[in-house]
Amino acid sequence: MSGKKVADVAVKAGRAIDWDGMAKVLVSDEARKEFATLRRTFEDVNHQLQTKYSQEPQPIDWEYYRKGIGSKVVDMYKQAYDSIEIPKYVDTVTPEYKPKFDALVVELKEAEKTSLKESERIEKEIVELKEMKKKISTMTADEYFEKHPELKKKFDDEIRNDYWGY
Repeated sequence: MSGKKVADVAVKAGRAIDWDGMAKVLVSDEARKEFATLRRTFEDVNHQLQTKYSQEPQPIDWEYYRKGIGSKVVDMYKQAYDSIEIPKYVDTVTPEYKPKFDALVVELKEAEKTSLKESERIEKEIVELKEMKKKISTMTADEYFEKHPELKKKFDDEIRNDYWGY
């Protein structure tokens, strides 16, 4: 794969990653720091691929060197240069890790859904607690038990069974 092709693939890979979407599902500060490091590293490598390896090397002007050095030496170097075979890069890593990565993406999306549901539940609970905090000084036991029928049942059972906590 030529340098230009590598750079093109790197650009496409960078666009395909939903960095903001992934960042939304992170909950701990440590995870956010690790994620920021990963993103920075990816962008650095991607930048290097785009700049350093995106251009094809300039062709050697053999005639220029023949005039200055002499054709015998230049022909010897040209022959050696032409005989060099650069092996083609065969990607053996991507096929091995692509299924694992795809599975992680699915797992991440599931974790995101779970996290969003949990966030909604917690937000509702916070609203309820704030509401209760406002009313607690004037709330009667009946009003409290109306919101928490399981506690009313527990207390009624304890009273019925003559259990007073000691």
